[in-house]
Amino acid sequence: MEAPTTTLFRPARIVALALIALAVAGLAFLHFSSGSSAVSVPKGAHAGQLTLEPCKYGTEDGSYAADCGTLVVQENRHDRSSRLIALPVKRIRALSSHPREPVFRLQGGPGLTNLDFPDASRYAGDRDVVLVGYRGVEGSSVLDCPEAVSAMKHARDFIGRAFFDAYANGLSTCAHRLQADGVDLAGYSLPERVDDLEAARRALGYGRIDLLSESAGTRTALIYGWRYPKSIHRSIMVGVNPPGNFIWYPKTNDEQIRKYAALCTRDEWCSARTNDLAATLKTTANDMPDRWGFLRIKPGNALVGSFFGLMHSTGAASPISAPMTLGTWLSAAKGDPSGLWFLSTLAQIAFPDVQVKGDTASVARTDARVARRYFASDAGRDSILGSPGTDFIWAGGRLLDAWPANPDENLYSTVQSSRVETLLIGGNLDFATPPQTATRKLLPHLPNGHQLVLPGLGHTDDFWSYQPQASSHLINTYLNRGQVDDSLYTVNHVDLKPEFSQTAIAKIILAVLLSLGAITILSLLLLALRVRRRGRLGGKSSAAVRSVYALVLGLGGWFVGVLIVLTALPTVPLDSDVLAGLSIGLPVGLGIYLAWVHTDAPARINAIGFAGSLAGALVGAWLGFGVIGGLFAVVTTIVGAVIGANLILLVFDILRERAVPLADEVSQPVLTA
Repeated sequence: MEAPTTTLFRPARIVALALIALAVAGLAFLHFSSGSSAVSVPKGAHAGQLTLEPCKYGTEDGSYAADCGTLVVQENRHDRSSRLIALPVKRIRALSSHPREPVFRLQGGPGLTNLDFPDASRYAGDRDVVLVGYRGVEGSSVLDCPEAVSAMKHARDFIGRAFFDAYANGLSTCAHRLQADGVDLAGYSLPERVDDLEAARRALGYGRIDLLSESAGTRTALIYGWRYPKSIHRSIMVGVNPPGNFIWYPKTNDEQIRKYAALCTRDEWCSARTNDLAATLKTTANDMPDRWGFLRIKPGNALVGSFFGLMHSTGAASPISAPMTLGTWLSAAKGDPSGLWFLSTLAQIAFPDVQVKGDTASVARTDARVARRYFASDAGRDSILGSPGTDFIWAGGRLLDAWPANPDENLYSTVQSSRVETLLIGGNLDFATPPQTATRKLLPHLPNGHQLVLPGLGHTDDFWSYQPQASSHLINTYLNRGQVDDSLYTVNHVDLKPEFSQTAIAKIILAVLLSLGAITILSLLLLALRVRRRGRLGGKSSAAVRSVYALVLGLGGWFVGVLIVLTALPTVPLDSDVLAGLSIGLPVGLGIYLAWVHTDAPARINAIGFAGSLAGALVGAWLGFGVIGGLFAVVTTIVGAVIGANLILLVFDILRERAVPLADEVSQPVLTA
């Protein structure tokens, strides 16, 4: 005799099933909407074909009318039989009915998208702003290298032979896989990228165009000017990277550090902590701690994080600005290495996913000849910090043999002269592209060139964020009239005392990890004790634990797992599916079981419920982890674990009640949802 349907599907149970269905639908939506829009070659397309449709483009000043579409180009123009690939194109339309020359924006990187430019509104008043996707980064052919990303995520330390070998092997494996899949890596070079831009210019029907480039994108702008000088009206380069400077040289790094050391002598806060900043950095680097308490510091990671942290002098790139990074090293010299732990951990989390690794390798090969000479020398042996950025990006030189050469890599390995009207802009504290490099190596080859060095600023993020009205006026005036007008700027005063330090951030992170981890463990113990004393939780308490509080248990469990990894498992990445699944699934499954269990029920029923709750949480966590990438996957993993455990127990209750005669149900405790 079966229980009536109304008993099996009580209102509370119906609500629970409805909430589970909504949560599953939400996860499914995230999974299918998180992927980038597919770009493919239209059927019957030919090289140079451009297809555009009206669209909207979001900027810092709201949405602008735009055209979005696809440009079809040959993958390798050296091979007439080469396949076609498709690149995304976005054109933000000028507000003026009589626009000036359009401006083509060239992002830095390498390995970064060229389609993200919220500052476009600053220049779209009287000119179109055109964004052409970079081959190898976006479009129908992307040089994704999960093998290299995995090597980076599992690295014990970013500076050392073990990582260099693993990363190089990852790149090599990736290159062979891409070639086996039909990708012609010989077509992924900066000259080919320039030819894409020229093809877009022609397809859009433009005459001469302006170029607005930054960092690594300035190399593309240089080659464009050398390759198609008649196509360029004016060119502005922010953070200039001349040929040979995909290598960061220790001597130049030391020059930039000494600029900060000079600022330190005039800064009350900094000078009170050291009488020689450069010497303090060198001494601390030579004796870097490998632990902050029980937490592991990866010295190479800390050096790499510090190198990139020194690139910006303002808070634009916080929490790794130069004042914050220097403050970390001063604290480490006084016995507090917490900031170094923060930089080490941040580098481990951020750097693996920040670039398309195959494009980074392809673009780097533009300086292959210089790189071979550099890595054959003993450069940096006596420098302050060496060149950890160079060692990291080039895998200690192993990239040269890991990624195949392309036929264009030596075409523009030296500076050529250009009569294109060009403005070079740089911050005097720029650690990535020091302006003195452009002054020495590039400016003499630009008879129509000008250089503006902005005191107190670092790399490109500083330029875009510091006094935007002044930078917009500078750029628009130069593009319109060829005049360098920096009259709206005021000099940036670099305060070396950070408003918020990396050491403080590290301690806050540790406090949160410990607190929520301890709360999770303690609350599970208290739940178990309460169930043992009272037999079960009340209806409202059970519902709260199985829904809202289970989310807290999942987050706290992950924090416990993170602490274990940071302490004892240096090669396990923080976004590991195993780490997330176990550290989240176990406490969620246990907590939901404790909210469900009734100690007066038969031991077999409780044992099945225990196994089912844990299994459901673990399976749900695994499925939830695959919904979306990055550390946000922690959230979907928690939701998946909560769904899985609750669903298993609900189904178990329904099946059990259907199988038990009504008479037995009256005489035995009934476990409700």
